[in-house]
Amino acid sequence: MRMNEISFEGPPPIDAYFDGGFRIAGALHQGSALLIGTRVLSWPVEGASGLNIALFQPVLDSASAFDVLLIGTGDEIAPLPAALREAFEEYGVGADFMATPAACRTYNVLLSEGRRVAAALIATGQVA
Repeated sequence: MRMNEISFEGPPPIDAYFDGGFRIAGALHQGSALLIGTRVLSWPVEGASGLNIALFQPVLDSASAFDVLLIGTGDEIAPLPAALREAFEEYGVGADFMATPAACRTYNVLLSEGRRVAAALIATGQVA
């Protein structure tokens, strides 16, 4: 099979995820991460159970830079608290939550389509 490498301009692709971190555009990143435009930020989150709006402030401050926010909730999908969903609506942020592996794949697909996407990814293998 012939394989063609996809070249991303601008936001960095997620090359891999592993227990405890990610490889993003060739660089290792330990722990959870926020990907907003061309920035990759450390995110002090270890599980979905402690999510609150304050943890998303860097994302909310950049809401005009993306059209969709993917939230990777770790190894398994976890529901977002109602207050958090309501806060996203107030800020006009379209958020879609899923398990982190699915969020990584979806993020790369949307990047390859030229979509404006951001991601908040809880590293897999974390204790909730």
